[in-house]
Amino acid sequence: MEKRNKIFIAGHRGLVGSALLRKLEKDGFTNIVTRTSFELDLRNQQLVADFFAMEKPEYVFLAAAKVGGILANNTFRAEFLYDNLLIESNIIHSAYVNEVKKLLFLGSSCIYPKLAPQPLKEEYLLSGLLEHTNEPYAIAKIAGIKLNEAYRDQYGCNFISAMPTNLYGQRDNYHPENSHVVPALIRKFYEAKINKAAEVKIWGTGSPLREFMHVDDLADASLFLMQHYDAKLFINIGTGQEVTIKELALLVKNVIGFEGKISFDTNKPDGTLRKLLDSSRLHAMGWKHKISLQDGLKAAYRHFLTELKTA
Repeated sequence: MEKRNKIFIAGHRGLVGSALLRKLEKDGFTNIVTRTSFELDLRNQQLVADFFAMEKPEYVFLAAAKVGGILANNTFRAEFLYDNLLIESNIIHSAYVNEVKKLLFLGSSCIYPKLAPQPLKEEYLLSGLLEHTNEPYAIAKIAGIKLNEAYRDQYGCNFISAMPTNLYGQRDNYHPENSHVVPALIRKFYEAKINKAAEVKIWGTGSPLREFMHVDDLADASLFLMQHYDAKLFINIGTGQEVTIKELALLVKNVIGFEGKISFDTNKPDGTLRKLLDSSRLHAMGWKHKISLQDGLKAAYRHFLTELKTA
């Protein structure tokens, strides 16, 4: 992929897409095409087909998706499945029709079975039942992987897929009900600090283990894969490092400067006790993450404060 090639980033205003845009611009790519959801409804097949026919992108990063936390996934089950199926199938098909040189589809670690062995290897896909709360979203992402494989098998398209671990960073979603764990904790501790609360209560025991990666590292890995990976099998993108929810909460508390105490509501569910990607295939290719969790949380908090000022 050359600096002058035309590149389409689908979902450039989201957490992942905006990081891809920053990375490509920083590295000197000058021919980047973007569209907001108001300018181009990616769920509309004809509009997507017309866009590809007009713009003729050579490379595509497919980061557009309808996303949310556990509550949103479980509440809007039909929307999460329907919208994501439309987005990915419209883009992948139009990429084939318009002879895109390479496409990278970005999924989610929720594609793996709920009870799969840990760490999660790529070959565990479809080996068991999914977690019920986000099953529709997971099925949509699995469909995207399989679409890429099918278009490769039938038409010879160089379409690849990658599955990131839990992400956080600039342009994250801090909605009190629809956010993921890192932005939810940042908002919770920030509001407790501002309101001079005595404690912050967190669901569960704090013992589940999770892996987190700053979204700028994902953008770096995505560009690396676009330049160096051409295989059919999708590939995990993670750090290989994990922390307990309690350890994460303490890190966020210290970053924000909250001086109260943390308590855990053990009557609330913990969810999956461990979720760690096996990213050994990617690491063996020579890519490793660069941003530590502590440094990433500090950067995320700075961006959170900036977004508050501009909201």
